[in-house]
Amino acid sequence: MKNFIRTSIIIISLVGFQFNAFSAEKVEYLKTDWSFKGPFGKFDRAALQRGYQVYNEVCSSCHSMKYLSYRNLSEAGGPEFTEAQAKVIAASFEVKDGPNADGEMFMRPGKLSDKFVMPYENEKAAQAANGGAYPPDMTVLVKARGGGVDYIYSLLQGYEDPPIGVTLDDGVHYNKYMYGNKIKMSNQLSDGLVEYSDGTNATVEQMAKDVTTFLMWTSEPHLETRHRMGFKAIVYLIILTILVYFSMKKIWSRIETEV
Repeated sequence: MKNFIRTSIIIISLVGFQFNAFSAEKVEYLKTDWSFKGPFGKFDRAALQRGYQVYNEVCSSCHSMKYLSYRNLSEAGGPEFTEAQAKVIAASFEVKDGPNADGEMFMRPGKLSDKFVMPYENEKAAQAANGGAYPPDMTVLVKARGGGVDYIYSLLQGYEDPPIGVTLDDGVHYNKYMYGNKIKMSNQLSDGLVEYSDGTNATVEQMAKDVTTFLMWTSEPHLETRHRMGFKAIVYLIILTILVYFSMKKIWSRIETEV
């Protein structure tokens, strides 16, 4: 019995040591102030518009947004480009349409009703162009990754030289925030990579925050509506609770008087 207890203690200690070692290696994600956090959070319109610019100029060459239409860019709660601006954005892309009267497919300028143009014809073409890796669709990427916005924000800034003793295969890069620290996507951001139309200084940190904000909106486009509905529901419940309290108080006062 004593040997069993001693063995159990040793095993538990070893497991605890391994768990603590794993925890010690876990990297804390970078933190920043997100305007949309909290029950009253709202998206920063300027950040959303800048984030779209980063996505369009940097990310869209590999990553799709197949669930998003160009009209969404002008809808309330999002980047809120004017309808004219959204039409210009849509028309800047070529969309395959048809067949025409001759039975042939043809290319035309995009319209508000069109989905975002895909960077590749199919998954195989995407893998062939990216060394076998398939760039994930970004529409709901924030919701599909543990850590959410903090993870995406950190990942975009987490590229660095690998530690001594760590070897990387060709086409693989070291990122301290990536699961396993190895990622096939190369570092995509550098200071001044884009020229923001509003004059904001395009540092790596700024671009990472802006595009992450945009990805948060694409993942949850009705966030502001949900926050407003939640606030109204809380106010309604508070008022209802007060009314019920005074109603019950009045009813019980009559009963006590009669007794």
